[in-house]
Amino acid sequence: MNRETQRRLLEINRQFYQTFGKAFSATRGKIQPGVSRILETLQGEERILDIGCGNGSLLRALALRHHRGEYLGLDFSLPLLEEADTPFSEFPARCLQADIASAFWGDLGGAWDIVTAFAVMHHLPGEEIRLRLLENVRTLLARGGRFIHSEWQFLHSERLRKRIQPWEEVRLDAESVDEGDYLLDWRHGGRGVRYVHHFSERELASLAERSGFRILQTFYSDGKEGNLAVYQIWTPK
Repeated sequence: MNRETQRRLLEINRQFYQTFGKAFSATRGKIQPGVSRILETLQGEERILDIGCGNGSLLRALALRHHRGEYLGLDFSLPLLEEADTPFSEFPARCLQADIASAFWGDLGGAWDIVTAFAVMHHLPGEEIRLRLLENVRTLLARGGRFIHSEWQFLHSERLRKRIQPWEEVRLDAESVDEGDYLLDWRHGGRGVRYVHHFSERELASLAERSGFRILQTFYSDGKEGNLAVYQIWTPK
């Protein structure tokens, strides 16, 4: 995939979340079952960097569990961040606007015990951008820290497969994108489209190897059949 196509796909998603941020937030009031499973493993003291924090659903879930460790959420969408900007007097938490597709996210400190990226990486086009994100994550993690992420497995759903749209709708063609890349439509509060990549476990294993991680755990969760997302926990080698 060339850089102009990458730029075009990123812009499609930026426009989507700017236009439909409020409508999208309204459909994401609760955390997913897979995220709940992750939360059950926490001790409460972990410093957590939440990449793609969206409307703050993870932040609110941590606050309800009386989490005590520092939390920092990152997202590029101001409409979503406005939903996440809720003060918690007993919880050291904050959210910042940042474009995670770029090389530099700002001064975020380091030694984060956990970096999360739930339903994020499938919106990043091309291996170059994904590897750059993973390199950033590795440098931000504490020794022995964990990178916990999920990727949407929308091809497991007949309903979601019907939302796949032709690339010509956004003036692209199938030859210009990568295998596993799709354009899905949105139907709440108007019609929009989003770029999404469908990851295989083999593809994720290759990314982990190339970015200096090893995979500790893989499981599937979410949706009626419990397979609408793949979750993985990585740690630096």
